[in-house]
Amino acid sequence: MLSRIIAFLLLVLPTPLLANDWDALREPGAIALMRHAIAPGGGDPAGFVLGDCSTQRNLDNRGREQARRTGDALRAQGIAFDQVWSSGWCRCVDTARLMDMGTFEVRPFLHSFFGNRADGPAQTREALAAIAEQPLDARLLLVTHQVNISALTGVVPSSGEIIVVRRLPDGGLEVSGRISIAP
Repeated sequence: MLSRIIAFLLLVLPTPLLANDWDALREPGAIALMRHAIAPGGGDPAGFVLGDCSTQRNLDNRGREQARRTGDALRAQGIAFDQVWSSGWCRCVDTARLMDMGTFEVRPFLHSFFGNRADGPAQTREALAAIAEQPLDARLLLVTHQVNISALTGVVPSSGEIIVVRRLPDGGLEVSGRISIAP
């Protein structure tokens, strides 16, 4: 009976209550694929404009706090990144900025393709190619969207969750851990 209760709790408890895989992120060459912090809703409003945050779905107070706390937790664990890349969507840019993990660069292949799934395969190939261009021991942080992370890993991350991956010899990625910090 106790094992059933534990199994049930593992299914229903939010990820922040589960163990974080800091060791996976400490490995040379670890790549952190982070879904932007909490931004209530789904997708973007019709007619949104990439450069105009007032037209987009944005972080709320919990999301801003989650981004700050995630950056604090990474620094407390001694984690630093050689490169930080972000989608140009305001919720991703704000997540990267509030995490304060160093200078970040907007990379279009990390933009959401939620509204145009046909763009997904090309963006995924471009993301994998950009990762492959980095030194094998480079530690990367990519702040992006659920659709991008799912295309790269098959995992559906929670808001603010980091999916830790390592490169495979064939150019693909393998999940090696997960990290989630509650707001």
